[in-house]
Amino acid sequence: MDVELAGTAGPAGWPRPGCRCACCGYALAAGRSRRPAQAILDGVLRIGPDGPAPGGIPPGYQVSARPGGWEVTGPDGGRLLAAAGPGTVPVPPDSAAPYGVLLLDLAGNPFQLGELARRGLIAPGAQAAAWFMDDRVSSEAELARRCALWGATAPADGGRLTAAGPGSAPGPVPAPGPAPPPARTLVLGGARSGKSAEAELRLAAEPAVIYLASGPVPDPGADPDWARRVAAHQARRPAHWATAETRDAARALRDPGIPAILWDGAGTWLASVLDGSGCWDQPAPRAGWEGRVAAAVDELVGAWRQAPGRVVAVSDEAGSGVIPATAAGRLFRDQLGLLNQRLAAESEEAVLVVAGRVITLPG
Repeated sequence: MDVELAGTAGPAGWPRPGCRCACCGYALAAGRSRRPAQAILDGVLRIGPDGPAPGGIPPGYQVSARPGGWEVTGPDGGRLLAAAGPGTVPVPPDSAAPYGVLLLDLAGNPFQLGELARRGLIAPGAQAAAWFMDDRVSSEAELARRCALWGATAPADGGRLTAAGPGSAPGPVPAPGPAPPPARTLVLGGARSGKSAEAELRLAAEPAVIYLASGPVPDPGADPDWARRVAAHQARRPAHWATAETRDAARALRDPGIPAILWDGAGTWLASVLDGSGCWDQPAPRAGWEGRVAAAVDELVGAWRQAPGRVVAVSDEAGSGVIPATAAGRLFRDQLGLLNQRLAAESEEAVLVVAGRVITLPG
């Protein structure tokens, strides 16, 4: 099945007429525009948000409405799954066969890729593309960056995709697929910088993810603000992710049965280690606290260095603000800075998130 993307944008096109937002402004300045989403299959079947265009379905094609989208099977067995509009997530039945092309609202919900992969509905070599693109993401460049994280594309109008079926004739040798993702990524950022959301996006296409919470667990009744923050993080994560709460982050990182981990984050883990080291004891720190902290950090970095699965870790970039007024604050800041250095040195990728924008740090 050959899929030509006659349009790739939301219902109003992109940039949206009359819109003065920065995203639409970037596109206007670059002379780029996208038409409302529509795909042409094998040159004979048009499909858009409302399904097949008027005029009937050509012989040999099967078109089925699914919750949130459409499913098409071509005469050659090639299969396509398409979203029904911005904000929609197509939900195939349990009996569905895998799809070779997926046209999805990835700007609205990239985690649907991971859920489809978990259900075994993405065929080997399948092509996933962003559809209904618009100014929900800050720029085309940012959407393309995100799609690259997920092994998907943000194709231009006129782009073509192929869903090979069992009856397809041999075609040209396909282009090399996306490079494998980094095994270890460290995501740094200040408070409310967007670092946790960025870390979550990096694992959106993974079929199985463990969210590792490895710090102290405060009493929600005693700290309602912390409880609200935890609830906001939980609501943002997809339902098919699992959560593990343990202070033994090193053990979780070494577990060969965990395919992907989002560890959020290093700062709460370090706070837990410092709490147990005796460094806060009064009137004087407990003897040997430095050695206990160093041993815990060495064990953690060793596990991070040899982690068998993919890991994305979040940590606070705590050294760029006001110097803490207390000795305890300065101690935590210094220890976290040293830990960040060691994790970054053992990571294939390290990024800094500033006001929601991502800067890749050179190795």
